[in-house]
Amino acid sequence: MLIAISNTPRDYAWGSPTLIADLEGREPTGAPEAEVWFGDHPGSPAEVHDGSARTLDAWLPAVAAEQGVPAKLPYLLKLLAAGAPLSIQVHPSKEQAVEGFAREERAGVPRDAGQRNYKDDNHKPEVIVALSDTFTALAGLRDLERTRALVSALGDAPAVEALRAHLTGDDPLRSAIGWLLGEAERAQIEEIVDAAASAEAPEFDAELALTRSLHAAYPADPGIVVALLMNLVELRRGEAIFVPAGVLHAYVAGLGVEIMAASDNVLRGGLTPKHIDVDELLGLVDFRPAEPPFLTATAAGVGAEVFAPGIADFALGHLVAGAAGSLELNGVAIALGVTGETVLTGASGQSITVLPGQAALVTPDESPLATDGGGEVFVAMPGA
Repeated sequence: MLIAISNTPRDYAWGSPTLIADLEGREPTGAPEAEVWFGDHPGSPAEVHDGSARTLDAWLPAVAAEQGVPAKLPYLLKLLAAGAPLSIQVHPSKEQAVEGFAREERAGVPRDAGQRNYKDDNHKPEVIVALSDTFTALAGLRDLERTRALVSALGDAPAVEALRAHLTGDDPLRSAIGWLLGEAERAQIEEIVDAAASAEAPEFDAELALTRSLHAAYPADPGIVVALLMNLVELRRGEAIFVPAGVLHAYVAGLGVEIMAASDNVLRGGLTPKHIDVDELLGLVDFRPAEPPFLTATAAGVGAEVFAPGIADFALGHLVAGAAGSLELNGVAIALGVTGETVLTGASGQSITVLPGQAALVTPDESPLATDGGGEVFVAMPGA
């Protein structure tokens, strides 16, 4: 079975007013459009276009019973359009989510409470692939010596010296981030940001420019300085990063297709007016410096490749434009058009056409899924 599904954009304040509209070839609404969710997540389930007026979370269990597949999708597929930086955040491992969710349930913390950390008991690893010409992100903590070199370029103001001291002690990145989020005074944050705004360090021009733009969006937010400790990544179209549990990250600007485990568990580390639980955050973050977590797709037959981070929750297939392709599916899939007009054809011979921003649910019996090469399609499915 191939059946059309759709959803409406979510109007988070950081959303771009134009990127999703431009992809879909329509006039912008004038409001921010941040994400479109294609999945059965109860936070915003997709609508199934079979005449039943049902959403995917209500529709899928009956089909799953017929086909002998799980009644819930283990992944959530999104279009994400960042017109302004998202919060710095980290996601728990599965074990941490189970423990944290149970702890807050026992404590009676309402699930919709602003101070709630764990909305469910699942992890939330994620992959994002750039659809815009460039997609800017912060991902992981930079090599420590390079970070020390950056901070050295900020001069010798007292707050800069305090940050430098944290970066030379034991467990330096934990110490620095804990201080910035939990102990540093607003005046100290402003002093570091001012030093960065006036610093001259050609090697770090992009990082310092980002500091200035973050300050304009989030004045005196400690996350501005946390961002100075992170890898600044500029993806080109078609490039991807994989963010596993424990990796600090923030999406800054651009349009991407994102897939993640079906979870709402987000702990924030700055660039936000929302609740920050510093102690819980510090217990989740992986403080080991590392290179940016790029993810390379592997070939998967003619005209197809797969971004597969090696987890059971999801993999993201990619069928390129310009040549007929075919992709083997692994469970219930969702195909999302991003360019051109593409005819999708399942093993039964049933076909459906998708335009940019349009999606179709594909049941496992339709594998392999074929395209006519008319456009470019991403296919979400469970991982191997």
